[in-house]
Amino acid sequence: MTEQLEKLHAAGIQILAADLTSHFILERGGFVVFVERRETSFGHIGAPGLMTEKGFAALVWRAERPFFVGRGFEQPGTAEQVQAVRAFAADLEAALAG
Repeated sequence: MTEQLEKLHAAGIQILAADLTSHFILERGGFVVFVERRETSFGHIGAPGLMTEKGFAALVWRAERPFFVGRGFEQPGTAEQVQAVRAFAADLEAALAG
């Protein structure tokens, strides 16, 4: 797990403090993802999304247009945001692999 933590740090990904026993919340650049917490390692990686003032917003596509959608709200996504959330997901996967 130490190697994974070092890779996360190198990728600029931080673990947010949260009162959750089942998951870690990882963040970079305003994007977050829930990752299953296991005894000695990280588990399943959830879908990344945008953290907003109103909470978590998942990236969804409607008629080939990106939107970040949360409980009771949505906002259009930009091409830059889509690129950033995809890069975050790829870097996270690479850091936690193995």
